[in-house]
Amino acid sequence: MAVRAAVAPAPGAHGGDGERLAASLGVDPATVLDLSVSLNPCAPDIVGLARPRLDALSRYPDPMAATSALAEALGVDAERVLLTNGGSEAIALVAADVIEGWVDAPDFSLYERRLAVVRPGAGRWRSNPCNPTGRLAMPHETAAVWDEAFWPLATGTWTRGDAGAWVVGSLTKTFGCPGLRVGYVIAPDDVSAARLRAAQPEWSVSGLACALVPALLDAADLGAWAAAVASLRAQLVGVLLAAGLQVCAAAAPWVLVPGAGDLRERLARHAILVRDCASFGLDGTARVAVPTERGLERLARALSESEPAGAPGR
Repeated sequence: MAVRAAVAPAPGAHGGDGERLAASLGVDPATVLDLSVSLNPCAPDIVGLARPRLDALSRYPDPMAATSALAEALGVDAERVLLTNGGSEAIALVAADVIEGWVDAPDFSLYERRLAVVRPGAGRWRSNPCNPTGRLAMPHETAAVWDEAFWPLATGTWTRGDAGAWVVGSLTKTFGCPGLRVGYVIAPDDVSAARLRAAQPEWSVSGLACALVPALLDAADLGAWAAAVASLRAQLVGVLLAAGLQVCAAAAPWVLVPGAGDLRERLARHAILVRDCASFGLDGTARVAVPTERGLERLARALSESEPAGAPGR
């Protein structure tokens, strides 16, 4: 039997390889269902919101209004909030300031890559819900740095509000706009925030992002979105179980598929991409983001039209 060449791009440290999969298949990137990235499946129309604000591209960015609007939504003093060029810059800035920390695996690998010193006993960095397990931290659990990138979609609220802790977040995930690059830091106090503000490069956040943030916040419906994500997640579990796959689901906008085998390659042939979890230390596990209703239908169809390697022919 002939062996088909691999289609799925080689897994990297993160998901979001939809364009590389499109190039491999020779299709428009817009036709790829990228479930390797976990974004809000109920997000508002980002292009429609951006269109009347494109004149911001002709001006230098001023983050003041956007920062004030975000601080009001978060329920914290604006002096403690720093708008960043995505959650990745938020993590980098905090890591450069606190220098030392430790991570209890499995968790997001970017923390250890950014920390200058990884030392048990230093402040703990942790995602909440945990990326990749999807589980929310118990109310009594603590951390020096919380990553709440997926907290709004899991809980329907903006932040857990731990006093004395750093918080990093990502509007990218909440509003489904990874290309816009908008993250934030909530510092434990004004002095800490001022240090980060001084360390951040000038005009780090684009003018379009600054102009869009207030409109995005006005369009937010966190409670309804979290409920919709939970419903879609339950449907996703059903689709995967019906295909004979193992599924681990918790509170996050994704599920894990342990013992995934060649699932990533099988789906890639249908222009659907899922996340390889090797970067989390979970070899053989795939992470599948919660899709829209239409995405669920497409995933179910692709699973029904493909078989695992070694399965008997029909």
